[in-house]
Amino acid sequence: MPTTGYANGMDRDEVMRVLREFEAAGLEYVLIGAAAMAFHGVIRATADLDVFIRATPENVERLRIALRAAFQGDPSIEAISSAELLGEYPAVRYGPPTGTLYLDVLTRLGEVASFETVDAEIKEVEGTSVRVATPAALYRLKKGTVRLQDRADAAALRERFNLKDED
Repeated sequence: MPTTGYANGMDRDEVMRVLREFEAAGLEYVLIGAAAMAFHGVIRATADLDVFIRATPENVERLRIALRAAFQGDPSIEAISSAELLGEYPAVRYGPPTGTLYLDVLTRLGEVASFETVDAEIKEVEGTSVRVATPAALYRLKKGTVRLQDRADAAALRERFNLKDED
């Protein structure tokens, strides 16, 4: 993970602490979004970690275990529920007490993507295995959205990795 590129107060050490706890808890996840792009060397300011997690009650509990370890004493972690993440609107935003990092946790993005459908690879960082969406997977997630930042991200990924629309 690069040491720069995290504006808006996102702290690299805090990100790595969370990712280490994901690994320690055995969380089944894939990092997406701008933080995932940074692992591939495409740097853009961001204030959050976007992750897909496998949609099972056991995996949601592993998420809570990881967050409890990373942010000890935060009672709001208990509000993250399987019912919510496995329900009709399967996304939660968690903001720890530090206020410097937000996690957007999803189990699926409509019918477009989920943990199971996003191609990923493992990146080793400081002894931690991080499951990161591939550049082509990130491109597919971003290229067709109406959000201008996503389109700019898709263009940067396309250029950096010589991706085609079929990627």
